[in-house]
Amino acid sequence: MAHTAMSGTGTIAGNDPLQTAVWRLRSRGCWTDAAALLASRAGAAPALQRAALLVERCLFTGDGWGEAEDGLRTAEALAEDDDDRGAAACERGHLAYASTVLGVRDRADEARTALGRAAALLAPNASGRPLLDFRRGLIAEHIADVPQAAKAAYRRAHAGATAHADPLLLSFTWRHLAGLALRDGELAEARHGFAESLRIREELGYLVGTAPALAALADAEPEPEASRLRAEATRLFRLLGGVPAWLTPRLTPPAPAV
Repeated sequence: MAHTAMSGTGTIAGNDPLQTAVWRLRSRGCWTDAAALLASRAGAAPALQRAALLVERCLFTGDGWGEAEDGLRTAEALAEDDDDRGAAACERGHLAYASTVLGVRDRADEARTALGRAAALLAPNASGRPLLDFRRGLIAEHIADVPQAAKAAYRRAHAGATAHADPLLLSFTWRHLAGLALRDGELAEARHGFAESLRIREELGYLVGTAPALAALADAEPEPEASRLRAEATRLFRLLGGVPAWLTPRLTPPAPAV
């Protein structure tokens, strides 16, 4: 199953204590606490970042849809320019995508429409364009089932993430390009991409995304390395209380027959 990034905001916090605190909470799967830190901040940017955190929580936990919708409506109402409106539309498309792939409610048409609106609003060189390209790749791969279109979108996102120095998004583009390579039987390319994704996440301290990266690399490795990686993924998954929830079928052994 697919999962994705929100903005890279917070991965390089500089001297901003708020962004440092938000990143530390987000990276450990504490999205509600991270969003609460932003609640008292006025303006479009904090509202959008808060909405993005709540949307990401939906994708990782399958919960909190009402709060995410409320956060999005606030961000949309506070948007001041096309960049703000485009970023909010990108988050709305991501929420609709999450609802669709998690089987909560089929919102595929809404996801496509919202991402199309984001594409019309965001300038070609906007900092939010690589994330938009990535999410359009997710739609192409996991809803439309058009892997070639997905690969093209992921490659645009990868180039953009490199240009904008967004390492977290790079960890996702590496991983999804590797997933397509594995699908095509290109094991060496898949291993390289999965390993790069894992390396970046470990360097960033993105704990909530490390178990998925370990499990993905395990799919491309022979035994006994594959079992070692899955065991480490399982340890982290349990440490975080079963997050991301969509890893449960892969990392939880079936109950014994009675």
